[in-house]
Amino acid sequence: MVEAQTHDVTQLLIDWSNGDKSALDKLVPVVEQELRRLAHHYMRGERQGHTLQTTALVNEAFVRLANRKRVQWQNRAHFFGISAQLMRTILVDHARSHATAKRGGGAEKLELNDALVVSQQKAADVIALDEALKELELIDPRQSRIVELRFFGGLTVEEAAEVLHVSPITIKREWSSAKSWLYRRLAKQ
Repeated sequence: MVEAQTHDVTQLLIDWSNGDKSALDKLVPVVEQELRRLAHHYMRGERQGHTLQTTALVNEAFVRLANRKRVQWQNRAHFFGISAQLMRTILVDHARSHATAKRGGGAEKLELNDALVVSQQKAADVIALDEALKELELIDPRQSRIVELRFFGGLTVEEAAEVLHVSPITIKREWSSAKSWLYRRLAKQ
């Protein structure tokens, strides 16, 4: 995204935060393509025949974003960071409801792909990944947030650094450490 578009997104987010409802109407077409790309990225890792479609994931994220009250949007990266949290929650909720429908069996599978490697040979189900991230959050909240931003949010190293107000090298170092921890934790299952 070019800098002018990034600035436009940031300004629209600020206007929306300040109560300008027309800003949301202008914002949706600008961020929708990026959210669809992120949702498509998540759904690519899901099993064949997954009942949640990319469009439904984007729509549900939009509904939850629009219903958020008193969010003071800082910038584009902050928006996509919150979007990442929402998409993670939506996928986990969907996996839990699907597993419940099957009386506890057949949890949804999520392949952690090449770009965001935790393990190329292993697939981790969404629920197990969520539980592992909650454990990691108790040990190192920033590493858990980095995984969420990079994996679920699709943010670059630089964007994650901007959201967390740290340097890109810190993100790279902690991303590597978090992947190692997650690999060991998920391999125990």
